[in-house]
Amino acid sequence: MKFLIVGAGFSGIVAAHRLSNAGHSCTIVDRRPHLAGNAYDSHDKAGVLIHNYGPHYFRTNSQRILDYLSRFTEWNPVDYTIKSFTEGKYWHFPINLNTFEDLVGKSATTSDFEQYLTKNRHHIPDPKNSEEVILSQVGSRLYELFFEGYTLKQWKRHPRELDPSVCGRIPIRTNRDDRYLSESFQALPKNGYTALLENILADSPNTTLHLNTDFQEAREKFPHDHLIFSGAIDEYFDRRFGPLPYRSLRFEHESFSAAQLATREPISGKPGFWQPAMQVNYPGKDIPFTRIVEIKHATGQKIDASSIVREFPTDWDLSKEPYYPVPAPDAAAAYRKYAALAKAETNTTFIGRLATYRYYNMDQVTGMALAASEKLIKRFA
Repeated sequence: MKFLIVGAGFSGIVAAHRLSNAGHSCTIVDRRPHLAGNAYDSHDKAGVLIHNYGPHYFRTNSQRILDYLSRFTEWNPVDYTIKSFTEGKYWHFPINLNTFEDLVGKSATTSDFEQYLTKNRHHIPDPKNSEEVILSQVGSRLYELFFEGYTLKQWKRHPRELDPSVCGRIPIRTNRDDRYLSESFQALPKNGYTALLENILADSPNTTLHLNTDFQEAREKFPHDHLIFSGAIDEYFDRRFGPLPYRSLRFEHESFSAAQLATREPISGKPGFWQPAMQVNYPGKDIPFTRIVEIKHATGQKIDASSIVREFPTDWDLSKEPYYPVPAPDAAAAYRKYAALAKAETNTTFIGRLATYRYYNMDQVTGMALAASEKLIKRFA
């Protein structure tokens, strides 16, 4: 069987690896000049390994996915820690006992924090949106401090217009656990995501990769028996029902020498870094960007310089990359029209975040690609 695979990110390369090792021929195409999709990382002019399309924090609870990817990379274990800068100071985040001490300005116990939450949280037994989720957990003050402004900037929608999962996925803890994520395994590929996916591709026999190649061009140029599509589902159908809503991003990169970083040491708290954590959120409505990421905190790279990336959410149009499907009821209703069309496409398999119009983590996308490939292998046995 000949497979044409659109998209050279986790979805496409993992699918090609499994299918090609089962004896099938795979052609992967991507419109960008590089593989790895949004997980692409590279060394900037200062020599710092950066995540070009925003931070990608690998984590998983699946031993099966971890075992699979570990065939192609070593790992740099890391607990992803972030801060939130608002009201003129850095706060611990996600919300935990340390955050509560930031709020009250004195030492406190878990019992003190739990009493505060009992007194201040809103009684909402069945939260219907992201605002209600956070109000039901921590009350108005902490919701307004960390969530309302950030969400408005990120999605250009009020939290009450968004699914509960948007803000609800951020953990709330009453102990001193400062980790941003809760999964049992948290790490970055030792040599980066690009190297990881290059290694998977290298172990994919009878597979070719064509970059700078558009989907429509590839469809005509490369004969195939089955198509695997990981792009935007509305694009596949020529936006028959109109474009689905997405959010896009603009990135502002800046690098600093060792001498420049030395002047930031009172703020960063340690030499060789610009800010005190890998990620600092900026929930204030008067600041146009949502976060600043200094990924060197997590990569473990030993280099005198460092680089930061400011992230500006933007409206999406056809000239921009569709980074995030909008997690809201009206968007889900619009997607269902395309999902019905996709179900009828017997010679196309849709996988990945954009093709299924849903937010997935990298381990989930990997699992989806493996599962879809197994079904195709059985189907075309």
